[in-house]
Amino acid sequence: MSLRPTLETRAAQPTLEGAGVKLHRAFGFQDPSELDPFLLFDDFRNEHPRDFEKGFPWHPHRGIETITYVLAGTVDHADSLGNDGSLGAGDVQWMTAGSGILHQEMPHGNARGQMHGFQLWGNLPAAQKMTAPRYQDVTAADIPEVTDDDGVHVRIITGAFWGKTGPVDGIAADPQYLDISVPAGVKKTFRIDTYRRAFAYVFEGAGAFADASAPTGVLLEKEVGGQEVNIRDMSGDRTLIRFGTGDEVTVQAGENGLRFLLISGAPIDEPVAWHGPIVMNTQAELQQAMRDLQNGTFIKPAH
Repeated sequence: MSLRPTLETRAAQPTLEGAGVKLHRAFGFQDPSELDPFLLFDDFRNEHPRDFEKGFPWHPHRGIETITYVLAGTVDHADSLGNDGSLGAGDVQWMTAGSGILHQEMPHGNARGQMHGFQLWGNLPAAQKMTAPRYQDVTAADIPEVTDDDGVHVRIITGAFWGKTGPVDGIAADPQYLDISVPAGVKKTFRIDTYRRAFAYVFEGAGAFADASAPTGVLLEKEVGGQEVNIRDMSGDRTLIRFGTGDEVTVQAGENGLRFLLISGAPIDEPVAWHGPIVMNTQAELQQAMRDLQNGTFIKPAH
């Protein structure tokens, strides 16, 4: 066994997306080889509907897969092929955009106005970039869960783990997507296939990964004693940990426990030509996608 070293620990950055949705971006629109096959990861978490209710109106995707995981509230979605539906707490949608799709996502808060979810973008290899679009909608009840003797709890969205296999299948990068909760003070080691690129994203509590500095929390302004002060909020940490090669990662949970996503996938190792939600291999293919959008041929007829 070899412990994966930590290449980087960084805080997700506040970002405005869609029609004015406030979110935090852990990575995206940077070096696409950094976490190949993954391109972007957003944490959209808000307490006030005004910060997300305008949502993500109609926009195109080509050449990628978008993975939406909802923890609180709902996300209504519709697309140019006539599909529509709603994702609730614990649900997952794995959308393979393939040759092209236009869709919209409109988040809504729960009874307390809260909305929380994640969106991950996965790249498609050249041979699959122009495949027919497809969806895999998975309800919370269909996601297997397992609890170890020490109280560590794992939801398995995709991939095989601890004898169970997630319901999402047929994905190019053969990813593993786990939602892991570690009780206070527990130290735990998780296996990851050596050939995969891997990252963890802490979103609740705090802890320390072996070879990594402890998550530092998000710097917030709060009023204390009538004065505005900057404090580190550890309640929803928003820290990305990027790992090097190896076949296991180890984490030590802090005094309030720890919840994080552990995501890995097989690198594609192909050239990337990227413009917003369209990711191809060459600039010529990217320019063709732009022409298709302009002349109304972006959506390919079903065969």
